[in-house]
Order: sequence, then structure tokens, then C-alpha cells
Amino acid sequence: MDKNKVLVFATQNKNKAREIQGLLPSYIEVKTLSDIGCNEDIPEEQDTLEGNALQKAEYVKEHFGYDCFADDTGLEVDVLDGEPGVYSARYAGPQKDSEANMDKLLEKLKGEPYRSAQFRTVIALIEGEKKHTFEGIVKGNISTERKGEEGFGYDPIFIPEGETHSFAEMELSEKNKMSHRARAISKLAKFLDQ
Repeated sequence: MDKNKVLVFATQNKNKAREIQGLLPSYIEVKTLSDIGCNEDIPEEQDTLEGNALQKAEYVKEHFGYDCFADDTGLEVDVLDGEPGVYSARYAGPQKDSEANMDKLLEKLKGEPYRSAQFRTVIALIEGEKKHTFEGIVKGNISTERKGEEGFGYDPIFIPEGETHSFAEMELSEKNKMSHRARAISKLAKFLDQ
């Protein structure tokens, strides 16, 4: 592996990129989409997390020429056959409203005793001509109400296995020790450091 390498992370979110930069080997410089002048909304039209992550990474490679990685994450609820899954961000509609998404999920699970679920992140990496994917999973349960102010998305209603607090009640550092994204990134980091 190059000991001085630029990798584009297919996101506009500088905080997410900074978080990932801290988890990757220090000789890899992570750039965001805005760093390379990509300001368009990259399409996510696939029906799997793997498909969406690859589509985003391929778009950057094809249009900008950089080696790139992209991620997609879904919340998969067992009793709902894996819903919302790949549609997690737009579960309640195209406006991608986290509150509405949580309302819809809690409504669907009303009175349901079996609330097991998992967060799953897939990272797709394109390096030269090669494509690789890495997966991170954290299992848990959906609470009956929102708890906590931290995090984003479904964090206030997701309680990881073995914990009594939701992701939204945890410090970021605590969440990062067990999160699906951290687990996928750790596999990516190990691969890049070979």
C-alpha cells in the first residue's frame, strides 16, 4: 500500500470525514466530495446497502478519477422483515425527516413485544480497478419511546445489545466503540494497512 495516499470519502459531511480520518492509518489523507469539487447529489438508486455504497464510489471514480470509498447504512428490524433497511433515511418519505421516520417505525411496532433489530453499515472501496466491501453490524432492540439528545437518525430509539441506554444517550466516543460504522471502518482500516 502507498505510504502517502489520498482517498475520497463520498460524503459532504466534514465531521463524518474527520471521525473516519482518525480511524484510518495516518498516511492516508481523507478528502470529502466538496474537497474535490463534487457538489452534486450522487444518486442512490439500488435496492441494497452494498449496491448504494458501490454506486456512490463508482460515481466518484468515474467522474473525478480518485480512489474512493462510500458507505450506506440501514436499520433492519426483524419483525418487519428487515424494514426500513435500504430505505432507512427516507422511510417516511423523500424529505428524509428523522423524526417522521422514527414516528413511522414506532407506530408500526406499537404493541409488538419482539423489537430486535440491527444497524448495518456497508463500506465500498474502489482502489484502481479493484472493488472491496466491508460490513459492520451492531445488534440491539427498538425502544418504545425516544431516549437521549445525542447522535442522529434512529439513535434515540436504538438500544444496543447488552446496554440499557440508547445510542442517543451515549457520548460519541462511547457509541464509536461499538457502532456499526466503527466496525466497518475498522475492517477498512485493517485492509488499507496491509
